[in-house]
Amino acid sequence: MEVTGSSPVGRTKKKVIMAKEERVDFSKYGKDFQEKLCQLILQDRMFCDQIEEVLDIQFLELKYLCVFVQKVFGYREKYGVHPSTRIMLTIVRSELNDENDAIQKQVRDYFARIYKSDMEVEGEEYIKDTALDFCKKQVLKEAMIKSVGLLKNSSFDEISNTINEALKLGCDNNFGYDYLKDFEERFQIKTRNPITTGWKYIDNITKGGLGKGELGVVIAPTGIGKSMVLVHLGAQAIKEGKNVVHYTLELADTMVASRYDSCITGVPLGDLFTMKEQIYETVQDLEGGLIVKEYPTKSASTRTLENHLEKLRQRDFKVDMILVDYGDLLKPNVVRKEKRMELESIYEELRAIAQKNDCPVWTASQTNRSGLNADMVTMESISEAFNKCFVADFIFSVSRTVNDKTINSGNIFVAKNRFGPDGIMHQIFMDTANVKIEVFEQVDIRDYIDQKNTTSAKEQAEKLREKYKEFKNGKDNEDV
Repeated sequence: MEVTGSSPVGRTKKKVIMAKEERVDFSKYGKDFQEKLCQLILQDRMFCDQIEEVLDIQFLELKYLCVFVQKVFGYREKYGVHPSTRIMLTIVRSELNDENDAIQKQVRDYFARIYKSDMEVEGEEYIKDTALDFCKKQVLKEAMIKSVGLLKNSSFDEISNTINEALKLGCDNNFGYDYLKDFEERFQIKTRNPITTGWKYIDNITKGGLGKGELGVVIAPTGIGKSMVLVHLGAQAIKEGKNVVHYTLELADTMVASRYDSCITGVPLGDLFTMKEQIYETVQDLEGGLIVKEYPTKSASTRTLENHLEKLRQRDFKVDMILVDYGDLLKPNVVRKEKRMELESIYEELRAIAQKNDCPVWTASQTNRSGLNADMVTMESISEAFNKCFVADFIFSVSRTVNDKTINSGNIFVAKNRFGPDGIMHQIFMDTANVKIEVFEQVDIRDYIDQKNTTSAKEQAEKLREKYKEFKNGKDNEDV
């Protein structure tokens, strides 16, 4: 039988085998894991603080990742602040001259991939926990090996200090936003990634629509068309290739889906059954997706919605917009003495859902009696809890008098707008037969009231038809 260590060649093989066994790195987790880890080190300052205490650069199997992380750590050490992605762009362009051409190209190609990507790192928590656990175990192992030598000299206090210091390293040190370390973050342009409302004039004053983590509220009296407005907003998002989740607490899910059919295809609600094949041909080509989830009135809370959203995430359904029809019909998570306090907390929780899911949330709220048959509905007409207004980012009301309904007319009043002007009114065309809503340019409120007082319903209808015809012709010309 051959003895491996009986010759110089055998001893060399044995040393190589032992070296491989002693090598400690992230190789068993693969390239994708290591690339995502380095991306998190750049993007998450607080995680970088944690792992920098315990990470040996040599744990990274790939040379270009070692170089990349060294540049991040080097900048932090030199300037005392965490680098932004734009700073790293400059570094990878100008500070890689000491590396060979192959490594330079690999670092730049890697950074280009993560710089262009606006997506979250998939499995972020797993990567963080696994990497920290791995590094902390290596640090503790080194401390224990060092303690063996100290034990011979009976340095028990030093042994205790060595072990305790090792245990402290890599612990959670998230104390919040650091004014100096996070200096660069204040000067990065934040992307809202707004989703269009489908109304040019509303998009103009909201800088493109409702953005990530924002809450929009539609206010209207009963029977005016709040649900149809929400369907319009959802349909525009779907046309843009976004995935929409529509929660309905008042209407059947199939009825809501039928309204989407009409809004997207232009087929009147009354003709949907006869146009079934044509509708299917249109909707199957849509890039966006729609989930309509029905709950009985007052049976679902915001916690119910969060659980449902988590199930969708587990099925890899990326949620881009959430619609809740409507917030006042949700069950409170905590029963309070007064209904207005319950409603206030519900709207706060809806905004939290928008922030957690990093997407816009639209909901609706009903007005009190003062909003009925009014030409213009303001926030004073909000039913039950005026405090609902405080948490919303954008609020607009829809008002339609009896005469307005007969001529498919109405008004939108922008009551609150964190992104631009508010207190302005737009006249609208609203045809509930095919869920068609168009918004015209801003109206001078005083002129509108004077006009209303002096113009008959027939003349108003004629003017609205002319305005809609002009609008339609202008839109057709834009499309061309």
